[in-house]
Amino acid sequence: MPRSFRPTAGVVLPAVLATAALGAQPAPPTYPPTATVPHVDSYHGVQVADPYRWLEDDTASAVKRWVDAQNAVTFGYLEAIPFRAPLLERLRQLQDYERLSAPARRAGWTIWTRNSGLQNQSVWMIRRGATGPERVLVDPNVRDPAGTTRYGGFVPDRAGRHLAYSISKAGSDWQELRVMDPVTGEDRADRIRWVKVSGIAWWKDGFFYSRYPAPADTTKALSVRNEDHRVYYHRIGTPQSADVLVYADAADPQRFHTVRTTDDERWAILSISDRGTGADGNELWVRDLASADTTWRPLVRGFADQATVLDGDGDALLVLTNRGAPNKRVVRIRPGASESAWTTVIAESREPMQDVAVAGRWLYPSYLRDVVTVIEQRDRTGRKLRDLALPGLGTASMGDAERDETDAFLTYTSFTQPPVTYRVTLATGALAPYITPRLPFDPSRFTVTRSWATSRDGTRVPMFIVHRADLARDGTNPTIVYGYGGFNVATLPGFSASRIAWLEQGGIYVSVNMRGGSEYGEAWHKGGMLANKQNVFDDFIAAGEQLIRDRWTSSAKLAMQGGSNGGLLVGAVMTQRPELFKVALPAVGVMDMLRFQKFTIGWNWIADYGTSDDPKGFEYLRAYSPLHNLRDGTAYPATMVTTADHDDRVVPAHSFKFAARLQAAHRGPNPVLIRIDTQSGHGASSLSKGLASTADVYAFTMWNLGMTPRFPATPVP
Repeated sequence: MPRSFRPTAGVVLPAVLATAALGAQPAPPTYPPTATVPHVDSYHGVQVADPYRWLEDDTASAVKRWVDAQNAVTFGYLEAIPFRAPLLERLRQLQDYERLSAPARRAGWTIWTRNSGLQNQSVWMIRRGATGPERVLVDPNVRDPAGTTRYGGFVPDRAGRHLAYSISKAGSDWQELRVMDPVTGEDRADRIRWVKVSGIAWWKDGFFYSRYPAPADTTKALSVRNEDHRVYYHRIGTPQSADVLVYADAADPQRFHTVRTTDDERWAILSISDRGTGADGNELWVRDLASADTTWRPLVRGFADQATVLDGDGDALLVLTNRGAPNKRVVRIRPGASESAWTTVIAESREPMQDVAVAGRWLYPSYLRDVVTVIEQRDRTGRKLRDLALPGLGTASMGDAERDETDAFLTYTSFTQPPVTYRVTLATGALAPYITPRLPFDPSRFTVTRSWATSRDGTRVPMFIVHRADLARDGTNPTIVYGYGGFNVATLPGFSASRIAWLEQGGIYVSVNMRGGSEYGEAWHKGGMLANKQNVFDDFIAAGEQLIRDRWTSSAKLAMQGGSNGGLLVGAVMTQRPELFKVALPAVGVMDMLRFQKFTIGWNWIADYGTSDDPKGFEYLRAYSPLHNLRDGTAYPATMVTTADHDDRVVPAHSFKFAARLQAAHRGPNPVLIRIDTQSGHGASSLSKGLASTADVYAFTMWNLGMTPRFPATPVP
């Protein structure tokens, strides 16, 4: 590790430690009674009972009473854990350091975020050019003292006279778009509502965006199915009612339609995905904005493959695609030309290409080599110039830069290194530290071990094992195994300050790279989707078994954790191998695999999961659906399901129904609880809510793994 990259020297925990007084273990909970209402659905001639269907109505008073009753039991249990409060304080100490994002430059402005440490939302900063005086652009904590309103985007127009940005409240995916004067910081009157799955694509004196029609019943906005995604053009200074409809497809209501424009605003690119029909790719259509012709013309047809426009290249476009290249390639396409006329700029590699940054006059493709980032620098003909000298085996992300820029920014992180921003000199590819955080802990106390497990079908599955450097491998270490495994998303090395609270107590954190992600390209993705989804669960189970064989831990000390699609993973594994893990932590999980497509944008997941509307899909979904595979009289792991009232991505009904059925089926002393956050969504809506949730998850896990954590007697300086 280069000297300039060494973390700031941390502090050693004081010799005198405060040990939480251990009281009697909380009594086994008495769960609130949950009514069962007879309801049966017929799937292709098969009758499936759904007695907790009533819990799907998120606005019903009976559901609200049920939520309150469950939370009373859960928080009563958590409050009886003697080290819960000092654990939360330790998390605050660990999080209390300044964090700055990598700057973004556009149209003469530099924009970034800064968090002094414990601010609920990061503050948006701005300066003119690269060296002008910095000032606060927006402080969300002032605008919303409750801290649950998020601001994002802040995209300048080409002239630098306006900034368009988004606001979301209480963790919801619904957004409102606004426009600001970057000089004065004052908002214009523009307000655009019911935005979801949208970019902000400037052109002339306005921008393109995507939205849904307003729900017929706005009280159901957090659960109603989202259909009829449309693209509009908004002219600055006009009301939303005057926005021009640019693209709609009423015949295919479950498609996404998003528009972006190239930096020179020559081309508008329309991306259309049809995941509701099971298609995993997207079409690209283009419109020449230099022409009076408003017709959208095809660039890439068909939904079997993925394609993304990187940049304009004169009369052509540079496109990243996996068509004809499962590990992806970059091609040059002239609108209107046949596919046979495409020119390969960067050919497919043995290693999967994750992304391509366009900075100055160069292209920077990034690859995964055994789940570690490698970044190349190439010219626009595709000729390789060099590999960037990254600081270690971790995750790096290269930022874009406009054509006339001479430098750009790169962010690097790992399991033991918080994000560090580097300035990249584009002409030479040289990296120099730009932002290095000063930390209230010493990352050098922790290390990472690479390991592999062999899945049921013989596939080798990689995993990262993060632990204290002085840890003994004696089979007694409390261990959290994390996984996601889906949607072509790679689970990459990344840092968490909160995780230090687990590691410093002798806990092990394991990140498993199951099939379903993009770690080894499209073949790895396809190996864990649709009818192959069971491979993901087998991979995870194999990882747990390998950790036990290698004497890192034992079943009595093993916890599993995952969120969203990872929550589905935890739910499926605990129903298939309840004895392998002592603790299960499914967060905002997709638990009802027969009905997920009925809510908000759940139909978008059909491409990865399939659908119960199809007879074959019904069979394999029912075979692993967590809700439908809980068995009466089974001893399940100590379980804390977590969800939130404003989760409009994976609606909380999934967790509600699963928790109710789990409490009815479970036998044994292990607690099975559900923690339901308020004014929060698919992720925590504020830092304070995130820390509180993490403290409860760790406290529950530590308590049920028999840990006796010790915390610094005084705050670490």
